[in-house]
Amino acid sequence: MKKLMMTAAVAMMAATPAMAQEIVIGVPNWPSVRVTAHVLEVVIEDNLGLDVELQNGTNPIVFEAMDKGSMQVHPEVWMPNQTNLHNTYVEEKGTVLMNPNGIPAFQGMCVPKFVADELGVTKIEDLSDPDKAALFDSNGDGKGEIWIGASGWASTNIEKIRAKSYGYDQTLELLEMDETLALAALDAAVEQKKPYVFFCYTPHHMFALHELAVLEEPAYDAAKWNVIQPTDDPAWLEKSDAGVAWDLAYLHVHYAKALEESHPDVANLLANVKLDTDTVSQMTYALVVEKQDPAEFAKNWVAENEDTVLEWLSQ
Repeated sequence: MKKLMMTAAVAMMAATPAMAQEIVIGVPNWPSVRVTAHVLEVVIEDNLGLDVELQNGTNPIVFEAMDKGSMQVHPEVWMPNQTNLHNTYVEEKGTVLMNPNGIPAFQGMCVPKFVADELGVTKIEDLSDPDKAALFDSNGDGKGEIWIGASGWASTNIEKIRAKSYGYDQTLELLEMDETLALAALDAAVEQKKPYVFFCYTPHHMFALHELAVLEEPAYDAAKWNVIQPTDDPAWLEKSDAGVAWDLAYLHVHYAKALEESHPDVANLLANVKLDTDTVSQMTYALVVEKQDPAEFAKNWVAENEDTVLEWLSQ
């Protein structure tokens, strides 16, 4: 197996402990961002001779930290979900940069396939039908439940807007909970063949585990997508409306512009990282389903994908 090559300058830096300053990567709470963070950690430490620390943080916290200099990297910013943060720190303040190589991503609402085939829940408008919504009642209170995402996700706020716009906020209880718990509930529902409706997205391992049906809805229309985040207006929910499907999203690495001066090799790497939907889905499958240790998985992935990593480092 060939070994990743370091330039003479990088090798010298790696051999000089005094020059090895810490890089802090922010890690929000979903599987794909976590695995990408670990891969970047391995690449930077093994090839650029720097100590890397991973720190948990919500999207707003990571962006503010990149602005202030206490973090340097956000491994996976969802656009347009994080447009407000991107606009503030990339477009307006200019303290954060975006890698242009976005990973295409889908977002929507899903049910297990048997729910669509046997119970006739095939469209998002079905969720505002009290009789069909009641199918998703798991606690016997007469009102169904729908998982709209985890607290702290920008998509969760947008799903509240979508629920209001379509009207199923009146027929279903909107559940916010950690994704691990929500997917455990999905596993149980599929095993017991009970109805379940939930926020779904790619890249994600859930589509490899279960036969799922995406609920049909009107196509994305920019004129009908008016989304305001809580950080921008206290009356965000009442002022927002989004009664159409999500637009195709893209996932981008974002990083502190200051790295161009302090660690240009790291900035170059982060500007050139390029992954695809299938690769990231396979990564999350390894971590979540196969229960592989993320640090060990990242080391193996980097070793097995040397040509890809070399392209990131050499451009």
